[in-house]
Amino acid sequence: MSNAIHILGAGMHPWGKWGEHFTRYGVHAARAALAEAEVDWRDVGFISGAATMRCGYPGYVAGATFAQALGWQGAQVNTSYAACASGAQALAAARAKIAAGECEVALVIGADTTPKGFLKPQAGERPDDPDWVRFRIGITNPTYFALYARRRMALYGDTSEDFAAVKVKNAAHGAKNTNARYRKTFTAEDVAQSPVVADPLRLMDVCATSDGGAALVVCSADYARAKGKQHTPRIAGISTATPTFASATVEMPDLATDSTAAASPHSFRATLPLAAFEQAGIGPEDVDVAEVYDLSTALELDWMEDLGLCARGEAAQWLRRGDTRIGGKLPVNPSGGLACFGEAVPAQAIAQVCELHWQLSERAGERQVEGARVGITANQGLFGHGSCVIVER
Repeated sequence: MSNAIHILGAGMHPWGKWGEHFTRYGVHAARAALAEAEVDWRDVGFISGAATMRCGYPGYVAGATFAQALGWQGAQVNTSYAACASGAQALAAARAKIAAGECEVALVIGADTTPKGFLKPQAGERPDDPDWVRFRIGITNPTYFALYARRRMALYGDTSEDFAAVKVKNAAHGAKNTNARYRKTFTAEDVAQSPVVADPLRLMDVCATSDGGAALVVCSADYARAKGKQHTPRIAGISTATPTFASATVEMPDLATDSTAAASPHSFRATLPLAAFEQAGIGPEDVDVAEVYDLSTALELDWMEDLGLCARGEAAQWLRRGDTRIGGKLPVNPSGGLACFGEAVPAQAIAQVCELHWQLSERAGERQVEGARVGITANQGLFGHGSCVIVER
């Protein structure tokens, strides 16, 4: 029995700094997804929420929180937490329910309200909290983003200009996305004039924190057929892997969202997509469009190589040739990526799948990737959580 499930609808609440309760964004996204899917809320058998740790108890039990806000109707609920990979974990839970025959149609939701500035751990002494530990010893997010950028420069000869070019590209894509927080184009000079945050990365090389929400309506093949929507995009593979220790790499899943030495072919990020490719029965050469985790501009280049979309050390060359732009050989982050959205942590892995759904349904408007039939996402969260999703039509 195939574990592939169909996407009937996707919805988002535009990213921004709205200052509202996270539930508002999730409900907005859920209703948009249900409307696109043409599914009645009462027909949903499973609500899978991605948790947010910043929003109190309702965020810890996000699945139930969203079910209550939409109106109790008896469905089963689930909440998944994997930091930035929470949305993919929630999607994997929905796929498992459908594959087990326990429901026909599920709703996956993630939403967040974030503080001003960079993300930081909750207050108080928390020596068992890896976020608290790494901030205590100085490993803030921009710090290790910069270390990864420096490694690319040392290993492959990438330059600050290459990193700026990622921002310029993604900004051009995101300017056409009504859900993006930042819809402004930039030049390399704009990036170069922004303040240094952690050398070599400047402010415009690093993503912001945002409020926002995203949702998906997914279903079994039989349900899609009954609705006359058997040709909608399918979730063909999901990997939610964790690191393998005793390897040749230096791994830090307890201290950093980015947890391995990406230069090694045996690293966590390099092995992460393998299960998804195996489930889908395809390889990196079959991918037409990618939505990857661009917490910093340099990390987008790492992810291209980690997913096998290009050889080690070649991502910057692809970028310089225009291969990763819309209209290029393999567009990366046609949504605009986190560069244009910022982090709404439990929503972002879901938002990536929303973009692939719209791309493969040929509903992406001005940012449409022509002829796209296979898309891939990559996301990674604190404490060793990783996710990769493959969508096909």
